[in-house]
Amino acid sequence: MKKLLSIFALVASLGLGLAANTYAEDAAPAAEAAAVVAPVADAAAPVEAAPAEAAAAPAPTPNKGDTAWMLISTVLVTLMVIPGLALFYGGLVRQKNMLSVLMQTFMIFSLMAVLWAIYGYSVAFTGGNPYYGGLAKAFLAGITPDSIAATFSKGVVIPELVFVAFQLTFAAITPALIIGAFAERMKFSAILAFMVIWFTFAYLPMAHMVWYWDGPDAITDAASLETVVANAGWLWAKGALDFAGGTVVHINAGVAGLVGAIMVGKRIGYGKEAMAPHSLTLTMVGAALLWVGWFGFNAGSNLEANGYAALALVNTMIATGAATLSWAFAEWLLKGKPSMLGAASGAVAGLVAITPACGFVGPMGAIIIGLLVSPICYFFVAKVKYWLGYDDALDVFGVHAVGGIFGALATGVFVNPALGGMGVYDYVANAVGEYNFAAQMTAQAYAVGTAIVVSTVVSVIAFKLVDMVIGLRVSEESEREGLDTSEHGERAYHS
Repeated sequence: MKKLLSIFALVASLGLGLAANTYAEDAAPAAEAAAVVAPVADAAAPVEAAPAEAAAAPAPTPNKGDTAWMLISTVLVTLMVIPGLALFYGGLVRQKNMLSVLMQTFMIFSLMAVLWAIYGYSVAFTGGNPYYGGLAKAFLAGITPDSIAATFSKGVVIPELVFVAFQLTFAAITPALIIGAFAERMKFSAILAFMVIWFTFAYLPMAHMVWYWDGPDAITDAASLETVVANAGWLWAKGALDFAGGTVVHINAGVAGLVGAIMVGKRIGYGKEAMAPHSLTLTMVGAALLWVGWFGFNAGSNLEANGYAALALVNTMIATGAATLSWAFAEWLLKGKPSMLGAASGAVAGLVAITPACGFVGPMGAIIIGLLVSPICYFFVAKVKYWLGYDDALDVFGVHAVGGIFGALATGVFVNPALGGMGVYDYVANAVGEYNFAAQMTAQAYAVGTAIVVSTVVSVIAFKLVDMVIGLRVSEESEREGLDTSEHGERAYHS
């Protein structure tokens, strides 16, 4: 636990220090809170104080172009997980553990898909309280092909089933990211049990707090805005900006990975035996699939096929390119040679950092974010991990948590229109509102801090419970043999 606290203190000094002076400020004003672009599925939420003529207006109809784009985006995010993440992680482990990583990723995606339909969607995207939704849509009750979900434009909707499927892929990839931290030594049954607990008590509350609101059509004046803010997720109401999951996905998963790496313990022979990746070729293929699939992840989070989706796509492309370059050149400078693994790691760091910012910042801001994130993540991966002695096998914390923290804070800076950002939209005035640096950075810091605390507490409890009931770690004999055969009775390769 001392080691865990030391790591968080170091992260805070490097990342949260950017916003340290903002904690004394109040949360973002209500007008700015309403401007946060966040997914919404409860399109049936009542609209307070709507004028009579608006009440008589026909219900909006989904646009086929928006619907088609969201279906494609859903498929792209699925591609990120299976096969993208599976191959990226699989190539990084030793040959004897290749199938175990593939199996864990495949099964986690399948498990989360079912849990999402049973209760996850309802808990994340229905009203209840600022921290947790309800069960009004458990088992997808009441959702039909005719049900609609709001987007970020007044009068524009998509089919709710499309939104359900799109958000399902986010709920599936987030727990799957965690497994890289304790790869090669944890029981398969323990992993599945942990994921159920963590998904229920860490992922769903974060998704609700950051992304749930009643939608833009519910905001017509200042009074209705107050109603929307009161009914929204806690961090949305504070004005936190997270376009596609910097806090909900990456910080959340990265912190859980660190807790797991420490509580499961180091791999046998860590620091003494060679544990080189068995196939950087597969890792590169996985990284490429992640990059392609991430366009659905980020640009799809706009929920509409318009210029802001194009902005998110362009920002994702160029921030990732910049991060790939900066990691490779940092490695070249410090080690004398740029590596394929370094380039792939840089690409993922860039994708992580631009995720919360992609629809809010301009292209030049995206390039700066990409250029800066890789040296920070490289420092944690190459130095901090060894100084503190934790075995984060595939650098989940160093890339996802650290990159996510940087990206979330950088979003608050580069959303500023004076720096080329898009600004924060005011749905009462139907225009971009005045940018307030102190208020925005306070909101971003709240989101980062909340993600760290929620994921840490839930992860510690979940790992402890699973350890007591099942046991976290395979036997020494099984670990030396490899999880492919000891846990699954298979081999990835036959000579």
